[in-house]
Order: sequence, then structure tokens, then C-alpha cells
Amino acid sequence: MTHAVIRPANPDDLDALVELLGMLFGIEADFAFDAARQRRGLAMLLAHEAAVVLVADAAGQVIGMCTGQMTISTAEGGFALLVEDVVVAQNWQGKGVGRALLAALERWAADRNIGRLQLLADRNNAAALEFYRKLGWQGTELICQRRRI
Repeated sequence: MTHAVIRPANPDDLDALVELLGMLFGIEADFAFDAARQRRGLAMLLAHEAAVVLVADAAGQVIGMCTGQMTISTAEGGFALLVEDVVVAQNWQGKGVGRALLAALERWAADRNIGRLQLLADRNNAAALEFYRKLGWQGTELICQRRRI
């Protein structure tokens, strides 16, 4: 990775994080970008002790992020980590930033005895799916379903 540091996010990073989510949601068919809503969700993650927001920082500029939230898994008999967002600014993609973010997230999880990381990825985002495959992520027979209330 070229000249970037992975660190926990803080409230001063919110503008950059919202911008990155705008980029991510622009390629995901299931989500519509709403800056106020995404800012509110990020602020909740930053304040929640069972969640983490990590950023890649290059010379004071946030160039990437990933988030994780602890859940209790009956299959694991313990905690699992839901990886919610992984996004790297376009001009930094392919330079190891995403790999470094996920490695740091995995260390965060291991420090908390979390046995499994899981994520959802857009089935039409071939680049993301290949990225995860190269990092050792495995597909499952499960599908995501949702219902809004």
C-alpha cells in the first residue's frame, strides 16, 4: 500500500465518509444515496461499542473506509462481524488500500474473539467479487432477503 495509514474513524471524518458512501451507493442497485441518512448511520456506528469504522488516511485525506458491526451467530456459537461498507476512492483502487482495510478489520475482529466475518456484495459488481475472492472470501448458498418496516 502506498503512503496510507489505517486508523479508526472519528467524527471529523464524516464528510469524507459520506462522500465515499455516495460513490459506493452509485454502483449498488439496492441502495439510494441520501447524504443525511448516511451521515446519521455513520454517526451511530462511530458511537456504538460493538461497531467499528476504519479509514485509510493518506496525508490527512480519507481515501477509503470499511465498517463492521458485531452480531451474535447461533451457527458460530459466538460473535460474527457484519462488514457493511468497503469502499476506496477510485484513484487509490488497485494499490492495496482495500486489502489493508480488510486486514485491519480482521485484526479488530480477532482481538474480540469474533469467529467469522460476513458481507453482502452486489452480484453485478464483478470487480468487487473478484477482489473478495482473491482475499480468500468464500461464497455461500445463502441469499439476502429484506423487508422494510
